[in-house]
Amino acid sequence: MKRVKKTKQQNVANPMWGGHYAQGPSAIMAEINALIDVDQRLYAQDIRASKAHAKMLGACGIIKQKDVAAILKGLDKIQKEIASGAFVFSKALEDVHMNVESRLFDLIGEPAKRLHTARSRNDQVATDFRLWLRDAIDGLDAALRDLLTALAERAEEHAALLMPGFTHMQPAQPVTLGHHLLAYVEMLSRDRARLADCRKRVNEMPLGAAALAGTSFPIDRQMTAKELGFARPMANSMDAVSARDFALEFLADAAILGAHLSRLAEEIVIWCSPSFSFITLSEAFTTGSSIMPQKRNPDAAELVRGKTGRLLGSFNTLFVVLKGLPLTYGKDLQEDKEPVFDAVDTLHLMIAAMAGMVRDFKANKPALDKALQSGFLTATDLADWLVRNLNMPFRQAHHVTGKLVRLAEEKGCQLDGLALAEMRKIEPRIANEIFSILTPAASAQSRKSLGGTAPELVKKAAQRAKKG
Repeated sequence: MKRVKKTKQQNVANPMWGGHYAQGPSAIMAEINALIDVDQRLYAQDIRASKAHAKMLGACGIIKQKDVAAILKGLDKIQKEIASGAFVFSKALEDVHMNVESRLFDLIGEPAKRLHTARSRNDQVATDFRLWLRDAIDGLDAALRDLLTALAERAEEHAALLMPGFTHMQPAQPVTLGHHLLAYVEMLSRDRARLADCRKRVNEMPLGAAALAGTSFPIDRQMTAKELGFARPMANSMDAVSARDFALEFLADAAILGAHLSRLAEEIVIWCSPSFSFITLSEAFTTGSSIMPQKRNPDAAELVRGKTGRLLGSFNTLFVVLKGLPLTYGKDLQEDKEPVFDAVDTLHLMIAAMAGMVRDFKANKPALDKALQSGFLTATDLADWLVRNLNMPFRQAHHVTGKLVRLAEEKGCQLDGLALAEMRKIEPRIANEIFSILTPAASAQSRKSLGGTAPELVKKAAQRAKKG
């Protein structure tokens, strides 16, 4: 934690509100109040919104067109300065808005003072934040598309590669690796849809709400909204400056996405372990040990799994900030951006790492084949055969199959290792053809119901997923 040196109160008042204040804040007040280290990321959105606001003020006759031209030219120069790294941000000016406005005055003088007509930092920051998050969602969508493509390509490659499917982490039924990967395509596709839906609520414009009550100037909020690509201006000025549920919704979606990434990461960790050895990762996504030279640890997957906690923490942070706030604006809302910024950065890293691992892993067919030979994976196929061929009620078939599984356990073999005579001691009507359905390949091939693991269905589903 950064220590703040206790000093006497500063003597220089903030130029943005110094008309009321004769002297500046104490050092600790300046430190806790400053946001520039965090919100300078909003500079492009702040300049874009200021340009749209200036154009609107000019079009409505609120400020002169020559002032609009000067403002636009000055803002363009500031954007280039910030992008090049030449701009020096000042903590004394608190935030990105004041830093930009102060520099604008340095560049163009008096016209800069007219830019803040009919707006407040309250509606200004809410607008900038929505613009930034809208851009961030678009960026995450592109990253998720890349991960989904990677999963679909590997699913198509392994559409017929058999592996055990698990419930309760116990071997259950044969599936294909492609089918398993496509389950994550479905999860992550829902995440994309959630983010797209969230974007609709992000895409509403607060600008023009001013501090909280609107403005007496004859502004055109529709014009500004169109200029900035918003779907509509927000309908209530008090809601416009105080609403942060759009950010909270994003963080909830981010946490759900993180949970899905974490589940896949956990599977990679398990599959890489010697007890399973279903897949291997290259040195590109593993690390060694400082003491055990034989180790190859799936650290990228473990870190994806671990970073999910940050996403949930970000959601909790903003939730707690919002839960007790009266209308309208409170300085508490200054805490809204850091968790969102961190969540976006964290998600980009997690998604990129996961896409890399999905493209990198190599499936270990011998280990998968060996795993298929334990756990009586075709027991359900046997029960289904009894239902189809002997017209046996499923519950009775389940009971008969259970007895056959117990017999196989006692003999130390799989179901297809039992002799027909042994099976007939439990159910006399069982025919020799039953052995044709007791292989993992036959089991998977038979699962042709919609959404099933039959290789032909998996291949088609993977091809559809590749098309996006």
